[in-house]
Amino acid sequence: MKILLFGATGMVGQGVLRECLLDPEVERVLVVGRSETGQRHEKLTELVHRDFTDLSTVEARLSGYDACFFCLGVSSAGMKEPDYRRVTYDYTLAAARTLARLNPGMTFIYVSGAGTDSTAKGRVMWARVKGETENALFQLPFKAAYMFRPGFIQPMHGVTSKTPLYRALYGAVGPLSPILKRLFPGAITTTERVGLAMLRVAKQGAPQRLLENQDINALAAA
Repeated sequence: MKILLFGATGMVGQGVLRECLLDPEVERVLVVGRSETGQRHEKLTELVHRDFTDLSTVEARLSGYDACFFCLGVSSAGMKEPDYRRVTYDYTLAAARTLARLNPGMTFIYVSGAGTDSTAKGRVMWARVKGETENALFQLPFKAAYMFRPGFIQPMHGVTSKTPLYRALYGAVGPLSPILKRLFPGAITTTERVGLAMLRVAKQGAPQRLLENQDINALAAA
């Protein structure tokens, strides 16, 4: 299996990349990002690209892939809607439209979030924009498209967030993770589980297109 991965330097993307490189069924991973991951692996190739609204100059390198794991995203904290929409909706759809044309047999998996508003009409800005993004992705002619909606994600295996606020939050909450898992087992997942679940969906599909936190954990454990 050949995989495209967007957003491999973020917390989720780091975890997903780790699982891809460990999976013996994954032949090749092409990471697309604004900066290199700093990793070296025989399966890994990196493509540094600055303008995510236009992939025309790198199209020749984006065909022939079985799955795309789109982990690129940004926190909405302190952002105005046009800026958040540009990263969340515009970047995602620019990539997805290009990939649907080049790889119609591809499975596209998008990292959304728990609480996303599928009506795209609610009052919560990030949830509305995420919902609009999900709905637009479902309209594209991929073999299959799945939306991952994780809740609280515990970083594992040295994975860290690039967002200072999140790093502080994970540092504070980390020691409490065993207790939180017992109290709220359906609300917590890990970077490892997200990666494992994505690989399983890419290989075998899933019974529904919207995958909530409990679904992600179940797929990772299967």
